[in-house]
Formats: sequence, structure tokens, C-alpha cells
Amino acid sequence: MLAPLRHRAFRWLAAGRTVNMLGNGVAPIALAFAVLDLTGSVRDLGLVVGARSLMTVLFVLFGGVVADRVPRRLVLVGSNALGAATQAAVAAVVLTGTATVPLLLALGAANGVVSALSQPASAAATPQTVPSELLQQANALLRLGINAGMIGGAAAGGLLVAAVGPGWGLAVDAATFAVAAVAFAGVRVAAPKASSSRTGVVADLRVGWTEFTARTWVWAVVLGFMILNACLAGGVNVLGPAVADSTVGRSGWGVVLAAQTVGMVLGGLIALRIRVRRLLLLGVACMFAESLLLLGLALAPTIFVLVAAALAVGVAVEQFTVAWDTSIAQHIPADRLARVYSYDMLGSWIAMPLGQVAVGPLAATIGARATLLALAGLVVLAVGGMLASRDVRRLRALPPGRAGEEAWSAEGRPAADGPPAGPARGGVGGGTADATPVG
Repeated sequence: MLAPLRHRAFRWLAAGRTVNMLGNGVAPIALAFAVLDLTGSVRDLGLVVGARSLMTVLFVLFGGVVADRVPRRLVLVGSNALGAATQAAVAAVVLTGTATVPLLLALGAANGVVSALSQPASAAATPQTVPSELLQQANALLRLGINAGMIGGAAAGGLLVAAVGPGWGLAVDAATFAVAAVAFAGVRVAAPKASSSRTGVVADLRVGWTEFTARTWVWAVVLGFMILNACLAGGVNVLGPAVADSTVGRSGWGVVLAAQTVGMVLGGLIALRIRVRRLLLLGVACMFAESLLLLGLALAPTIFVLVAAALAVGVAVEQFTVAWDTSIAQHIPADRLARVYSYDMLGSWIAMPLGQVAVGPLAATIGARATLLALAGLVVLAVGGMLASRDVRRLRALPPGRAGEEAWSAEGRPAADGPPAGPARGGVGGGTADATPVG
């Protein structure tokens, strides 16, 4: 199960991503209290957080183009160095008492652009760091590290804010970006293939869109998750705390969210061992569990029911995420993988703000319980729609011998860990069915 850790490039990638998530666990807590200490306004906090999210969505496609043109190690190191600089600036203005909402908006927007550059490169680099037969275990180990980082970061963020204030929490987040940049410097993976003719950004985006739409299982899953993520963003993130306030209480809701994280860790351990031919089918089917927490909030908002539902959701999410990352890496050409990931990310995220905004007025009109039941029904329909696709049901995990081509380092020598295989170029059943998980 730990075989991917024998490969030096993967170890550095896993270390960088884990440290990134440690900082991502600290940052929201520190930033929230920094803004609240500054103005006391939830509206201002929403603007600052929303500015970062908006810029990430707007620039993620450009990030995919960059990651397919420029050596991914360079993109990862550069974006994390810029992330360290922007977060250090946020920490500095908070610690010196010179922070203003417009300044925090600008710095948050800059950090959102950095995130958009980093994420497609990080996802696309994974299959180049291990042999193809270890790809599923590698994705599961990465998810374990990411979840552990988020748990540790959230705990550390709360302690830092309480002990020394939000400014120092933001400074720690800046430091994690710098440490991650050092780790990513050790990720020596193949450089993108040089194009015979220089093309523009729009042409590159068009090629990525062609790859994305050519495989029914890819766009069918992304479309399903557009609906699913909007339902969860509104139902769990907005209505969840409101229902919890009058039932299990705020501390109880914290236990529920912690149970979901524990489920994700358990799910990662399970994903390390699972061996099935139709991995994507299993992952998508597991997403029926996403309706359980919505149903629990609507029908039986007790601590026992909600904790059990959240635990099941966490396990299910990890099965899907590992299945998705493994499938898309096996079936998308390596030199176009980052662009496909960027369309995946855009499609998965774009409807989340709509869900968050619309759920309040809807609940005010028909009631919270009816809204939660409707959202649970939409989740079931979205998963059923994904499974209705023949390509989603029939996509098979490729055997090691077909899972890719030899990876070379950016300097033109064999990679330091030997020649791990990259993603395969063809689809299942004549190239019409390739898969991409959505997070």
C-alpha cells in the first residue's frame, strides 16, 4: 500500500500537497477572525472570501493552459512562492494594524489567481510521479495526506488565533506556502511535449475543450457534480448550521463535520485496497451517500443520525475522488491533462455560489425541511443521471501495460525514480469512454 512512497518525485509531491492543505486549514479560521476583528461585519468577510473564490474560478482555465505548456515543477514552485508572498502581505497588514477591507480584497484576489495556477498543475503531475500500476494507491495516499493536513490545520488555526491572534495564523499560512515551494522543487516530472507550432491561449483552450467533450464519461460526471455540489453547498454549508443551531447545537455540528473528516480518512484507507475493473462506476455509485446528510438534517436531526450520515459521506467521497483521479489520469493524454482538469474544476465549482445564494430564499418560501428534501432528491437524480451514461458504467481501469508511456525529466534524462508511466492515450471501446472524477 505504501509502494508509491518509494518514488522520490511522489514523496516530494505528497509532502508539498500535505503542507499546502495544512496551511489551507489554518487560513480560513485566521482570515475570518482577522476580518471580524477589523469590521465585525459578516458581509465584509463574505466579500473577502468571495473575491478569492471568484478569481480562482475565472483563472482556472488559464492555469490549465500554463500547466500544459510550462514544466509543472516550475508552475508549482512559482505559484507557491507567489502564494507565500501574498499571504505574508496579508499577515503583515493585519499584524501592523494597517489592514483595510479593500486591501484584503485585493490580496485575496491575487491569492485566488495563484490558486488557479497551482491546482491544475498539482493534479496533472500526480500520474507522472509513479508507475501506472501504483496510480490508485498514489491517489489514495495523497488524499490521506490532504485530509490529515486539513485536520491538523484546522486544529492549529483555532489554537493560533486563540493564543496569539489571527495575524500570526496568517503568517503561519504564508510559511506553509514557502515550505511547499521547497518540496515541489523536488518533483522532477516530464516536461510538456513541445508543440511543432506555437499556438495561442485560445487555441490551447479549444484543444482542452475538445479532449473534455470527446469523452462522454468526463462531461457527464462533471455535469452531475455541477448539480450535486450546488445542492451540498447550499444544503450542508448554509442550511446545515441553521438547522444545527436549533437541534444538535453548534458544538454538535462541529462533531458532525469532524465525523465527515474521519470518514474521509477511513475512505482513503479503503481506497488503498480496493481492486475493481470498473472503478469509476463504483466511485459514482458511492455518491448516492451524499444525500444521507441532507436527509438526516430534514428528517432526523439528532447527533447519532447526523454523525452516522456524515461518516458515510466521508467514506463515499474518498472512493469517488480516488476513482476519478485514477480514471482521468489513465485515459487523458499527459500533455493535455491539466487543461482537462481545469475544465473539470470550473464545471464542478461554478454552480456552488448559486446554490449558496438560492437556498436561503427557497427555504424562506417552502421551509427548511422541504428544501433539504428537495436538495436530497436532486442529489439522487444527479447521481442517477451520471450512472445512466453507458460510458460511465462501462469504463474500465486500464491494466499496467496499457496505462501510459515512459516519463522523462525536463532535462531529457530518465526520471530519477525510473520510468514511471504517464496517462494512456486512447479510450475504452474505441476511444469514446474515458473518465474524470470531480471534486
